[in-house]
Amino acid sequence: MLSLFRRQIAIQLPRNTRCFSETVAPSDLALSSVAPPPVKTPTSSASSAKKSEYFVPRNTRGNLPIYTDVRNAGGRHLVLIRNIEGSASALARDLSNSLFEQDTEEASRLKVQLNQSKHLVISGGRWKNDVVEWLKKKGF
Repeated sequence: MLSLFRRQIAIQLPRNTRCFSETVAPSDLALSSVAPPPVKTPTSSASSAKKSEYFVPRNTRGNLPIYTDVRNAGGRHLVLIRNIEGSASALARDLSNSLFEQDTEEASRLKVQLNQSKHLVISGGRWKNDVVEWLKKKGF
């Protein structure tokens, strides 16, 4: 029944006729003359003066590229930070200095290693959530 209806519609419409979904879009020139100019927002001089040496881009799902790895049947927990752009050694230094307060047990167990010049491996505990919160506070 449905195929018969399709054939009747196809017979009635000439080949040059556009369907409803094939409407012609207005040209880009007409849109650019109507659109208002972009508004510039003032930025603080402190944020523009302090430029970070590293950047941790988010993955395709919008999450930070921080992963956990469990080794030795649960005896060793690793936190991996992948795809660091810029100076990964500066990120490792900042993490080891400011993730936990100095002279605490967590700070003494924290070990940060640079792997393949764009990945960090953090060992010594289950600190994925702490690292994610630290990076979010930094603006990543």
